[in-house]
Order: sequence, then C-alpha cells, then structure tokens
Amino acid sequence: MLFNSYAFIFAFLPVVLAGYFVLGRIGVVGLTKIWLIAASCFFYGWWSVPFLGLLLASIAFNYWCGQAIRHLAHAERAPVRLMLTLAIVTNVSVLAWFKYASFIVDNLRAVTDLDLAVGTIVLPLAISFYTFQQIAYLIDCSRRQVAEHGFLDYALFVTFYPQLIAGPILHHSEMMPQFHRSQHRFRHEDFAAGVAFFVIGLVKKVVLADTVSALVDPVFRSDAGASYGCLEAWIAVLGASVRIYFDFSGYSDMAVGLARMLGIRLPYNFNSPYQATSIIDFWRRWHITLSRFLRDYVYVPLGGNRRGAGRRYLNLMATMLLGGLWHGAGWTFVVWGGLHGLYLLINHAWQATQRRLAGTAWALHLPRWAGRLLTLAAVLVAWVFFHAASFEQALAVLGAMAGLNGGEPLLHGWVFAELARGGRAEVDMQARLLALGLGIAIVLFAPNTQTMIDGRATLAAAGRPAAWLAWRPSAAWAGVLMLAFLLTLTQMSKVKAFIYFQF
Repeated sequence: MLFNSYAFIFAFLPVVLAGYFVLGRIGVVGLTKIWLIAASCFFYGWWSVPFLGLLLASIAFNYWCGQAIRHLAHAERAPVRLMLTLAIVTNVSVLAWFKYASFIVDNLRAVTDLDLAVGTIVLPLAISFYTFQQIAYLIDCSRRQVAEHGFLDYALFVTFYPQLIAGPILHHSEMMPQFHRSQHRFRHEDFAAGVAFFVIGLVKKVVLADTVSALVDPVFRSDAGASYGCLEAWIAVLGASVRIYFDFSGYSDMAVGLARMLGIRLPYNFNSPYQATSIIDFWRRWHITLSRFLRDYVYVPLGGNRRGAGRRYLNLMATMLLGGLWHGAGWTFVVWGGLHGLYLLINHAWQATQRRLAGTAWALHLPRWAGRLLTLAAVLVAWVFFHAASFEQALAVLGAMAGLNGGEPLLHGWVFAELARGGRAEVDMQARLLALGLGIAIVLFAPNTQTMIDGRATLAAAGRPAAWLAWRPSAAWAGVLMLAFLLTLTQMSKVKAFIYFQF
C-alpha cells in the first residue's frame, strides 16, 4: 500500500488513527501496540501475504537471537561472537538471495561461461531496510546497549508502518522508549504537525517528483546506444536529481508526519543535502539514518580513523562501495558508491592539507558558494551512474552533458519536439519544466520541512522573508495545507510507487 493512494489516505489511515486513539483512552498500552502491529502487518500484506510471512519469520528469528545474545553477554565473548556471526550471516544470506542472486549468477556466467541460471526472484518489499535495522539491533545486543524489552516492543519497532517500506532506518534506542509510554492520547499540536509533515511530503512526491519524472525517463529509459543533445541530457540529469530528492524526502516527511499523528517522533532523514558545502557535509544531510548505520556498523568496526590516514581512506572506500551495492544489484550502483568514496577521500585529504597549511601563505579557503557549486557538480556526475541502466548509457549521457554528443545539435531532443507539437503536449511540457525549475529553487534555497515545522525559532531569527515560512497551527496554515492537499488529489489518478518501494 502506498502513502500516495486513495486507499491509504481515505480508508487505512482513518481506521488506524481512530482505533489507536480509542484504545489509547482505555489506557492499556499493550492493546495499542497490538493494534499498530496488526495494522502494520495489514499494510505490508496488502502487497504480498506470502512475503508478510517472511517478515514475521525474520522478526521472530532476530528477536530470539537478540535475547540469546543478551543472555550470553555476561559470559565469555566467544559464544556471543559465534551467535552474533550466525545471526548476521543468516540475515545477510536471505537478503543476498533475494537481492543479489541473479546479479552474482550473471557475473559468474560472464566470467566462467558456465551455464548458470536462477529462476525469477521477486524482491520482498522493504527487505533491505528491515534487514539493516535488525542487524544494528543484534550488534547492539552484543555490545550490551539494548535495554530490557518485550516481544511486542520489538515487533512494533520493526513493523511500524510509517517507516516500514522505505525508512528511515530506525535505532531501537530512539523508538522502544516511546512505545513504553503509559498513555497514547490524542494531542492536538502533535496531530496538527503530523498533518503538516504528511501534506508537504505528499506535495513533494505527487506534484514535484512525479511531474519531473517525465523529463527523466526519455533519457534514462532509452536504449543504451542512443544519442542525446546537450540540453536534453542536462534536463534529464537535473530532473533525476530533483526527482530522487523529492521522492525520497517526500516519503520521509510523510513517514515523520504519520508517526507524529500518533505522538511518536521518527528521526529526520534529510537536511537540505543540495545546500551542502562539501561531500562530507552532503553525507551528513542525505539519507541521514543510512549514513548513521554505515558509520556505526561498518566504518567504525572496520577501524574508522583509528589506524592512520591510509587505513581510514581504505575504510571509507569500503563503506561507500557497500553503500552503493546496498542501493541496487548492479555495477553502476557500485560505481556510484565508489565515486562518493573517492569524493570523500579527496575531501578529507583536502581538509588535512589545509589544517597543516593553516597560518601560512599557502593556505587556501574556498568561498562557500564555490564549495556548494563543486559539491553539486560532483553529486550530479555520480547520479548519472545511479540512474543509468548501463555504463554505456551513463557515458553517453555524460558525453552529451559535456557537448561531446557525436554531432547531435545542442538543442536536439524530445523537449523541443513536445513544445513544437502545441496543444496538450506543449502545456504538459511547460508544466514539467516549471516543476523542474521550482524544484531546483526549493532544494537550493528554501528551508526544509523540519525547519519549517519544528524550527520556528530558527526561521524567526532569520527574519523576513524566511519567517513567513514557519508553520504554526493556525487557520491560515490550515487553509494553505488544505489547498495543497486538494491539488495532490487531482494528480493521484495514476499512482506512482516510490523509488525505494520494492527495495
């Protein structure tokens, strides 16, 4: 079930909210937990009942492993390491089978010429997210960092429907204490803030991301050998960058809003990443909970920065390559991760050099605008590989962006063909280009959703014109959000899944 669907908004959500608050008035916390777990299972099972069984089996297995590890934690470390290793290997093996089996077999067949094949494998919904979330939990159990909890708390931690499909990747310490609260009552300010988060996220997804996607698909879904004009390649890459941000951050905003309606706070997952002044800054702002996971459960265990600069750079590259592969079973995703790993190495090396040169005539400080421009350029190049179906297509798009398009005119492409057709086609293309321009302006200059809703003091301190964007539970804001919501309803006749929907 998708957040941007009539079934979710007008059927599932009202029933879940009503049941939650009615049970909350009774005052039995266990009932509200059971209600949310049942609702979350229904939400997941709407897509596939058999894979709901896999999710429940994963929860039961990891809860049992976590309890066993916690009980062993006071004994010798060897049994703990053995149990933890078996649990992680099992989780990774299940994920690898569904997500990477075909990729591995295809590469083995290409290298060895053996007649290897696997049948069609359907990727279970959200398996990448709930696997990482539970691996983090198991590692923390081995570190004695998990407080006492029951099975209901753990099951709700994994299945909680606002974040189940596409994150954010939750940490047990920030969620389970919230499930322990003695009362689950309706709170007007939380509910109003939740509605604001949800509507703004819905607008991001439906009005901006889905509209801009029509500028992306003609290039990135075309034949690998196709040629592109310079301008159409730039439009497609800028559109892809805007689309993935508004699609994913829109989902994250909706997830935060849905949880806030229940009085539960999820971590923010995006913090204006295209306003970053360096690649290091970018990864503190983009998919924040994934960055946290990779840092705490991959980079630090590999040694982090504790074993010298050379080992630190090796650890960074290994972490980013794994992050790239986590995003998809393809070499283009590995290259995307590798590029960001290389960017991070250069960024850290630059900072180290500037620290050594501080106070000398050789010290060089880039202006803030230059850092933002350089970061955006690096991110755009990497996005080409992320979205491309093959290396050939990625190189063709990059070549077109550089003007090396094999003699194709710079203003060649489907954009101008659509504008020249006139009528409805011209209007649709103008709307898409307008959405792209608006999206670029928002990601580069506007405050993000959490700043608007939860950072009222920050915007007020900034003065005009930022202060008027600060949300408050008022009639004026209610009217604005209602109009925005009605606008999205007119665009939801063709429901488009999130980029990370089946992931």
